[in-house]
Amino acid sequence: MNEKDIPSWILSLEHEDLEFIRKFVLNSGSLKQLAKDYKVSYPTVRIRLDRLIQKIEIHEEHDKEELISFVKQLAIEERVSLEDAKLIIKKYKEEKGIN
Repeated sequence: MNEKDIPSWILSLEHEDLEFIRKFVLNSGSLKQLAKDYKVSYPTVRIRLDRLIQKIEIHEEHDKEELISFVKQLAIEERVSLEDAKLIIKKYKEEKGIN
């Protein structure tokens, strides 16, 4: 597989995120086991997984609008919350008449 075949959402993840996904798969998706591996509580692992899910969801939307892409990137970098990013994008789309 060459780099152009790798989905953009994977390329947007940090090394720690990819390592988390690797451990998740190797542990057959057991968050309980991941919590043991990371020596943290189950809720901490669940929060981390939820953040990864949010990052991936942002990239799965294929809007080419420059502002939308910028807001999504801010959310990925956790400079704005996912909820705020969604509100900004929704408002922008309404004003532009984009579905």
